[in-house]
Formats: sequence, C-alpha cells, structure tokens
Amino acid sequence: MRSYSLFAIFLLCLVLLLVDSLAFYWLQAISQPISSTSFKTFIYSSFWFFTLGLVTAILVLKIRIDSIAPQRKQLLISSLYGLTVSSFIPKLIFVIVISVLYFTNYMFSETDSLIIIPLIGVFSGFLPFFVILYAVFKAVYRFKVHRITIKSEKLPKSFVGLQIVQISDLHLGSFNYRYHILKRAIATINHLNPDIIFFTGDLVNNYSWELRGWDQVLKKLSAKIGKYAVLGNHDYGDYSTWESKTAKKENFEAIKNFFTTIDFHLLLNQAVLIDKNGEQIAVIGVENWGNPPFKQYGDLEKSLKNVQEVPFKILLSHDPSHWTEEVVKATDIALTLSGHTHGMQAGIRLKNKKWSPIKYKYEHWAGLYRQNHQYLHVNRGLGWLGFPGRLGMRPEITLIELEK
Repeated sequence: MRSYSLFAIFLLCLVLLLVDSLAFYWLQAISQPISSTSFKTFIYSSFWFFTLGLVTAILVLKIRIDSIAPQRKQLLISSLYGLTVSSFIPKLIFVIVISVLYFTNYMFSETDSLIIIPLIGVFSGFLPFFVILYAVFKAVYRFKVHRITIKSEKLPKSFVGLQIVQISDLHLGSFNYRYHILKRAIATINHLNPDIIFFTGDLVNNYSWELRGWDQVLKKLSAKIGKYAVLGNHDYGDYSTWESKTAKKENFEAIKNFFTTIDFHLLLNQAVLIDKNGEQIAVIGVENWGNPPFKQYGDLEKSLKNVQEVPFKILLSHDPSHWTEEVVKATDIALTLSGHTHGMQAGIRLKNKKWSPIKYKYEHWAGLYRQNHQYLHVNRGLGWLGFPGRLGMRPEITLIELEK
C-alpha cells in the first residue's frame, strides 16, 4: 500500500472530526424527545468515545508505522480503513439528509417534526452503515463468474470455442492466510473446465512472505492447455522501504519464482505460441506499464518481436491505460486482458449501465470494451486492497469464449 504524509493524515482526521461534530449536533437535535438523561449521556459518550478512539488510532499508527512489523502493518491499515469508511460515509449521508429535511421543513412548515424527520435521518445513517457491513463481511468474498464472448475474423478455426478464464489482482496478503476462502474460487474455476487460465497481475500487496502456503492452494488451478501470468504494479516491491537494493531484488525474485512453483508461465516482455491442429495464436505478456506515477517496466515492442506475423494475438497487460496508449491503433492485437482498477471495489450496475468513482481516473475500468476490431477486458479483481470490502463490485472470475 502506498503511504501518505503526516500532513495528509492530519487533514483526514480534521475532516473526520468536522463531519462527526455536525453529526453530533443533529444527534442532539433528534434525541431531544428522549426523557432519560442517563440514556442520552450513554449515547453521547459512546459517540465521542468511538470518534476520538478512531482518530487517535489513525494518528498513532501513522507515527509508529515504521516500527511495526510488515505482517501486522497490513492488517492494521486495512482494519482502520474499514472502520473509517464505515464511520465516515454513514455519518456524512446522515448529516446531508437531515440538514436538507430540517431546512425544507423550516421553509414550508411552522411546526417542528419531532418524529418523521428524526426517523428518516436515523434511517439514512443506518442504511449505508449496514450496507458497508455487508460489503465487508459478505460481498468481499462472493465470487462471481462473468461470461463474455469475443468474436474475431482473425481467429483460426481450430481455436473457435476456446475457453479462457481470466483472474487478476489476488493481493494474497489481504487474505491473511485464510486459504479456505480462495479454495472456493479455485473450485469454481476448475468447474468451468478452461482450456487456458490467464492471471493479469498483482499477486501480492508488496512482499514475498505473503506467499507462504499459497503454493498448495494455487497449484490446484487446472487448465487443459496452459496457465500464463504477468506482473502487476504491486509485485515489484515499489511501495515498501527496503534495507538495500539486494533485499528488494531478492523479494522480487522470490515472487517471480513462485509462478514456476504453481505451474504458471510468467511472461516478462515476451510471447509464446499456442499450437492446435497446425494453427497458432500468440499470447503476449508485458511487465507492468502504467501512466505516472505508476512505473513503465513493460516493453510491448520487444514482446511482439517474434509474433508479428501471427494473425490472432492476446495481450496480458496489468494496467488498462496501456491499451489506450500503446495497443489500440498502434498494433493489431485482437484481445487485451487487464485488471488493476478493482472497479474501485464499489459501484453500481443496472442492466447495461455501470458506474463507479474510478471512472473519473480510468477510462476503461471494468468489463468489456471494443474499438473497431480490438477488444479490452478489465477484470474487477479476485482479492482486495485497502478497503476490506466490495460494494456492488463483486470479486470476478471471467470466462471468455472465442468465436469467429
């Protein structure tokens, strides 16, 4: 996870205190009908105990973060992230809704609403709170299979009907060694009986020690033709402070070697040919390539060097920004598979319409996109990072069928 300055954390705490102060003001207003002084005192004390405790925990964690073991650091950060979101969002909605209600009532009525407005206000706060709880404790591991079909005239006849599973962004450190959870996803994948499995990056959050024990789980992924992978931005160790360049390199090498352990072919700016009945398709894998501040390790020109003449090409590139910048129009790559965005782990989907705040940062952020005869699919990720939940953006297993 990327770190933030003490000043940024201090500003975050000020915003939390401001919103909580406004929420407390309205809490006092709607609790006036309560006759029990001791009960109101309990409510008010609990409110500020949680608020001040959360702000103190955030500041203490930031100040002491360099002295905390990395294994505990990830768990503490994600836990505080979850607590902050589950506190801040419901209170913000509560403040906005009840402020509008009281202002509207003041404008159009001469009497105060002692029941309706408080009830609606409380409901407006509790509803998003319970939704967030669902996102954290239930939806985050409700794996969903997305089925798509890719049609291309360039596809050789021997590969018509080829079944591909794409997974991405495992972030194994976030599972905290709860192997049984991912085993459910692997059982689902194997039940799909894919010909090929593609993994499009971010195996870990930062460290190779996150991989402990996962080889026995991920080895069970089964594909008839083969399993291929590329690296994501989190696989390079760029978001950690290292004692030396050697330590960082050893961490990186251990992550790369893990793919061999689980029988995946890791593609590092290279391509492989898949043969079937004398016909071929090319699978190209680039190292991570993203717009700044993300680093550009990928070399697409080098990756294409030996497969330029192959008509149907599949590119594995972790960051979907790469498709816009170097793939579309500049190459004849038929299908690009990416991940990276997680769909921000929060969004709304109604029939064919989808929305997430991440759309304001990434043009292509979830699902299938097409420009002329070229396709991009952005996987929503199987794991999570930062906020320990998923809201309207369930963890994804993509089943792709190739057609002519």
